[in-house]
Amino acid sequence: MAEVISMTDDEIVLQVRVKLHGSMMSMEENIQSAVNEIGSLATQNALKRFDTIGAPIQVANVRMTSKGQIRKRYETPYGSVDVMRHVYQTSSGGKTYCPLDERARIITSSTPRFARLVSSKYARLTAQEVMDDLLTNHGRPVVRSFLQNVVDVVGSLAQITEEDWMYETPEQDEDVTTVSISLDGTCVLMCDEGWREAMTGTISLYNSTGDRLHTTYIGAAPEYGKTKFLDRLAREVYNIKLQYPNAIYVGIADGAKTNWEFLDHHTQYQVLDFYHATEYLSDASHAIYPSNEKKRKIWLELACHQLKHESNAAKSLLEEMKNALLKRTQKTIIGKLQAAITYFTNQGHRMGYEYFLTKNLPIGSGVTEAACKTLIKQRLCQSGMKWKTQGMSMVLCLRALIYTKSRWDQFWDRINQVGLVGLANI
Repeated sequence: MAEVISMTDDEIVLQVRVKLHGSMMSMEENIQSAVNEIGSLATQNALKRFDTIGAPIQVANVRMTSKGQIRKRYETPYGSVDVMRHVYQTSSGGKTYCPLDERARIITSSTPRFARLVSSKYARLTAQEVMDDLLTNHGRPVVRSFLQNVVDVVGSLAQITEEDWMYETPEQDEDVTTVSISLDGTCVLMCDEGWREAMTGTISLYNSTGDRLHTTYIGAAPEYGKTKFLDRLAREVYNIKLQYPNAIYVGIADGAKTNWEFLDHHTQYQVLDFYHATEYLSDASHAIYPSNEKKRKIWLELACHQLKHESNAAKSLLEEMKNALLKRTQKTIIGKLQAAITYFTNQGHRMGYEYFLTKNLPIGSGVTEAACKTLIKQRLCQSGMKWKTQGMSMVLCLRALIYTKSRWDQFWDRINQVGLVGLANI
């Protein structure tokens, strides 16, 4: 049993007895339990320091008096602790107010560090996996309702502050010469609407040699028209341009029209993702050499190299595909070849890869496609999962904060500085 040995205004001394017998595993489990005991006791005493002495207080020019000390159970990284704290109310009744909850930055019934830990895990794992992880690896049992309540508050706060907070992009050790902006979507199963497209956006910083230095991630739940997502991405682009006004801005995407409408407005160069273009060349190769696999592979390899390294290659390949079309009669072959011809006709002006590479500009949207998997697929598309818009939106918001370097820390630093209004529902 942990106990307090001494305590001053800014320090506490604790002791705990740990039994060292049995296997090393058993002793480690005993040590973990002892650490949790000490942590719980220390946190319990730390919480008391945020309480008042019970004197009347003013909240927004309204006088409130204490109803006395009322017990509340708080959840900490080490265990549950009960604390007697003053709860206030006006003379006319109404909502109660707990100064301790506000001053200590309590989120529902969780201490801030535990709320951060829980929401971070939930952004990566299912609720059951978080519960199992806390119990198995931390010796910390929690119930599902507590977990979901904390995540709801943290996730909602992250969503609400998206428009109001300007996160700082970390300073880079090297000069940022290029900024790429890219967006893509992937389908997620919704509870009532079937499969819908969730969106991912990335803003990547590059040095003069084309090495990626940093990426900002944005995730958005399905919406009709993508207006909210595009507005958020535009705000991020605006902030980046304030920080790097002299960088070259490159937009990278596949052939979707709405993507180009956005990128045309915000970037100097628009680049069709090179690997999307090569997929159409692969289809064309089957039409040009339908029965000769060896020649087909050789043609595809040469065509991809030509597209990437030769000037006006897209135009030359387009003419070659048009000529091949005249010699084909099979409908399936003609269909694939015609699709490639249409794609190169519409997107050819965005295929100047040879020029882009000489400028060390990115030509692929691999970062964004990887983000679709990292932000969306890994967490939201597990077996049997169906989502409601609000739940998905919160998870994507949390994941974007976590995967964008320094943003998760900035988010919690601001909570620590500004705090939340503590309302105790007694």
